[in-house]
Amino acid sequence: MSTLARTDNSILARWWWTVDRWNLAAVAVLAMTGAVLALAASPPVALRLGLDTYYFASRQVLYLGIGLFVVVCASLLSPKGVRRLAMAVLAGSMVLMVAVLAVTAAWFFAQARLQEGYPGNLVATGLFLMVAALLLMQPDVGMTMVVAAVWAVQFFLAGLPIVMVMGIGLAFLMASVGAYFTFGHVQARVDRFFDPSAGEGYQVMRSLDAFHNGGLTGRGPGEGRVKEVLPDAHTDFIFAVAGEEFGMLVCVAIVGLFAFVVIRGLSRAYKDDNLFVLLASAGLLVQFAV
Repeated sequence: MSTLARTDNSILARWWWTVDRWNLAAVAVLAMTGAVLALAASPPVALRLGLDTYYFASRQVLYLGIGLFVVVCASLLSPKGVRRLAMAVLAGSMVLMVAVLAVTAAWFFAQARLQEGYPGNLVATGLFLMVAALLLMQPDVGMTMVVAAVWAVQFFLAGLPIVMVMGIGLAFLMASVGAYFTFGHVQARVDRFFDPSAGEGYQVMRSLDAFHNGGLTGRGPGEGRVKEVLPDAHTDFIFAVAGEEFGMLVCVAIVGLFAFVVIRGLSRAYKDDNLFVLLASAGLLVQFAV
């Protein structure tokens, strides 16, 4: 790669001199960490379900390879190519609607700012309401809140007046309260968060025990016991496995990697003179962080 000159206009050369290699490395480390944790946490779950011992771990590695390949391919695209791809994906598949919304909304917000009379804000808001409605029909309140956070941050960065920022914030607060009283599963999750010992808090309590058992440096790879009793040890509660086997120091390092990706990504995005790049990057990073 060092032989690629800055004057080289090939796709590979432009990628090498513009990609954030530190952030790419951090993402790769996070991906590898996920694979290691899947290998540590999933075998007991697979055996309980009558599956092959490494069923979940092998699938994790398979999809990890596909995911990293997609990341590299996407990083080769120009901003114009990203916009075209985003519109094509939005038209062809609502399964990927969250990530696509972040990019297409960024485009419309940017156009509204740069081109007088362009109804970009209205179109981006319409897309957000459509996606939110589809998610609430499932119902998936958690993902709706993630989408709302992405949309709100992009709207704010695009130059939303402070009065409207306060209005949207109040609307989100009221919607959150409404979701608590409307959806039983939302109420149960909130209640368990504030009081894990109340109601069906079995997994939460066991995960807290795991962190307590792991202490600062952990019990050692493969020595954790929480994965033997937690139904979701390989998914929602995999962090508890990390805490018990590798300890608080490794957990803090994992959180630090996430923070590094987000902060460095935002820092680079703010330096770009392309408003679309700023809004799209910020939206995707907010989604990643939340």
